[in-house]
Amino acid sequence: MFEELPSVPKSQELLDKAFRRASRYAKNDRSSVMVAGNILSDNLANLIRKFPSLENLPPFYRDIVDIIVGIDILRIKLSRLNWASRQIREITRVSLNDMKRQGENSIYKRAAFGRMSSVIGSIKKDLEFLNEAREKLRWIPAIDPELPTILIAGYPNVGKSSFILQVTDAKPEVATYPFTTKSIQVGHFIQNHQKYQVVDTPGLLDRPFEDRNEIERQAIAALQHLKGVVLFIIDPSGHSGFPLEPQLRLVECIDNFIELPVLVVSNKSDLATYRNGISMSTLTGEGVYEVLGQLTALL
Repeated sequence: MFEELPSVPKSQELLDKAFRRASRYAKNDRSSVMVAGNILSDNLANLIRKFPSLENLPPFYRDIVDIIVGIDILRIKLSRLNWASRQIREITRVSLNDMKRQGENSIYKRAAFGRMSSVIGSIKKDLEFLNEAREKLRWIPAIDPELPTILIAGYPNVGKSSFILQVTDAKPEVATYPFTTKSIQVGHFIQNHQKYQVVDTPGLLDRPFEDRNEIERQAIAALQHLKGVVLFIIDPSGHSGFPLEPQLRLVECIDNFIELPVLVVSNKSDLATYRNGISMSTLTGEGVYEVLGQLTALL
């Protein structure tokens, strides 16, 4: 949805492009104003069109965009570009009318270019914000709502990324420190001619929503809005750096706010196993595909 977003030019780049082409291709002052005005207003309008409609975003993507860049501020910045595009068109119209009535005079061209420069200069920070937003949004993965989906959840460093690495074509970063996964990641596998998608969510901690960071809130958005089955991985060995008790409280918390089936699995069975759960080891591969079989059966 976002990977094709175009890079957003700086304000001076827009002005240089418009005035350079006006100088190169215009035959007189009137056509110079027309060329520059059309280039500036059209470029701004095209940028707005290439951003997805914020009103029509599916709930999952809407939440993710709000977490990463802020829906309201993004809407304001796009509306500022729309205002600038309309202002440039009005400056062009008025200037062309003046030149038509008063005759060719470079003073009207200089005045028009000055007003255009002022308008584009006023949206300098808006353009910079949108380019930074584009760099963040283009990495949001495409999630197909029609595919059977496995959502992986749990505390940081319990083996979520290791699981998706073993069973899908995804290549997540795996490390021994918490919060390695900083965004939603998606992988796929095929079983019995059926394609499945596996969504690796960032690590969650057992704490109130208002205390959760941007990484955790992305995981909450996925669990609230995507459909499928949840694989909740716990680490009873203590090697994740988190005790078992808060991990189990988080299982109960997730059960309370989502309506999806939840399969709780103990990972790192080569080190320790929780007595009441299904176990596997993403390090050795033991039990991984048995767990996958139970998940696809639930789907």
